[in-house]
Amino acid sequence: MSDANPDYFKVNRDTWNQKVAIHAQSDFYNMDGFLAGESSLNRYELQALGDVNGKSLLHLQCHFGQDTLSFSRMGASCTGVDLSDEGIALAQKLAKDLQLDATFVRCNVLETSAYIKEQFDIVFTSYGTIGWLPDLKPWGKMIAERLRSGGIFYIVDFHPLVWMFDYSSGKAELRYGYHQKEAIYEEYEGTYADSDSSMVSKEYGWNHGLGEVISALTEQGLIVEFLREHDESPYNVLPDLIQNENGLYVTKDRLYPLLFELKVRKP
Repeated sequence: MSDANPDYFKVNRDTWNQKVAIHAQSDFYNMDGFLAGESSLNRYELQALGDVNGKSLLHLQCHFGQDTLSFSRMGASCTGVDLSDEGIALAQKLAKDLQLDATFVRCNVLETSAYIKEQFDIVFTSYGTIGWLPDLKPWGKMIAERLRSGGIFYIVDFHPLVWMFDYSSGKAELRYGYHQKEAIYEEYEGTYADSDSSMVSKEYGWNHGLGEVISALTEQGLIVEFLREHDESPYNVLPDLIQNENGLYVTKDRLYPLLFELKVRKP
């Protein structure tokens, strides 16, 4: 897929390479707290995956590895992959500095099986990942290849309904199709972690409905354990969200879900 559309991934890779230094210094990623021992993981993934001590874990689209290393702190043997050279370089430095059991590989996530042959107890991805992929069929195939028998794949991500809106005006304006196949190109100043940054983000993304996500996995023989939808998000990354009594962020009207969780198992 990357060979068919090299410009999509090159543009995204260049943008993410620029984002790494900005994100690492942002309050959003709280690097000081992380280096002091705080976990970057949220309640959803912690509850869904439970005790990972002694398990092998592959983290797809890991950015600069905070979540990967948080799982390492819990006793997992972790491997993280990401498209960004700068992200992987920082992840490797963090793993070395913190003396944690984690390996990081720079590659297009769809090509993971060309770089990693090991099979894992857990494959994990979260929060803003599949929207960077034009086609989920090779993604599902790769996940099935990298799971051992009995292994678990778990994703928690923003709900497909969220991506139907254009947020560039500071408001949520319905613009994109739930089943839209065409790439969505956006160019804007700043990033979700630092809206005041002067960097210009240039990004190609794709919408994927829940049916497409589930089918990409079940067509590979993986078995669904649960699908859950939530109208709360741990991240305040959309316009006009308000914080609720649980410390999570919701829309004022709570008319549609913000997140979904999907857990599948390889027989």
